[in-house]
Formats: sequence, C-alpha cells, structure tokens
Amino acid sequence: MEKHKQYWRKNLRMTGALLAIWFIATFVVGWFARDLQFFSLLGFPFSFYMAAQGALVIYVVLVGYYAYRMDKLDREYGMQEGEQ
Repeated sequence: MEKHKQYWRKNLRMTGALLAIWFIATFVVGWFARDLQFFSLLGFPFSFYMAAQGALVIYVVLVGYYAYRMDKLDREYGMQEGEQ
C-alpha cells in the first residue's frame, strides 16, 4: 500500500510541475506580451513567436515528457498496463 502511495505522490508532483509549465506558457506569456516584445527570437518579437509556435512546441514536449516519465514510473513501481 505504501508503494502505491509513493507512486501517486510522484505522479501528482510531476503532473503539478507540468501543469505549472503549461500555465506559464499559455497565460503568463500572454499576460506579459507587451513587456516581452523587447526580446526577439528568430527576428520576431518573443510574444509573437510564443503565440504562433512556441507554445505549441512546449505542449508537444510536455506530452512527450509525460508519456516517457510515466512509462518509466510505471515500470519502477510495477504498474504497467495489463499487470494489475
């Protein structure tokens, strides 16, 4: 039972961290868009780049990392699909 609690504790901690990154990429960058125009990335204002492509790249990376890390966590705690 303790092993199951550790598994969920790690899962929730990781999910919370990834949601914080998602929140920053989605709302914080948009909220400070005017302030972020002074930075440029590939010749475009940073806020424009984040709205056009940056946030989408971050979302794909977050999903990929979550899938990779959860697979590793499942194996570590013996929680793979079909083995419960």
